[in-house]
Amino acid sequence: MSKYDALWDHVQKNGKESFSLTFKEIQRIAGIPIDHSFLKYKKELTEYGWQVGKISMKEHTVFFHKVN
Repeated sequence: MSKYDALWDHVQKNGKESFSLTFKEIQRIAGIPIDHSFLKYKKELTEYGWQVGKISMKEHTVFFHKVN
């Protein structure tokens, strides 16, 4: 079980091909603040058919896109 499982479930059930979430939205969904370990955990998302795209430190957003 991953600390980001709730986020991965949310991403998979989103219904869009791509979208972005703010760091605050991710914290609300996952129940934990996003931190540097996210870079390691983001690889888990491919098991759900998704990938993490751009992570903007300036805008505090993470872009997600569905893998075809």
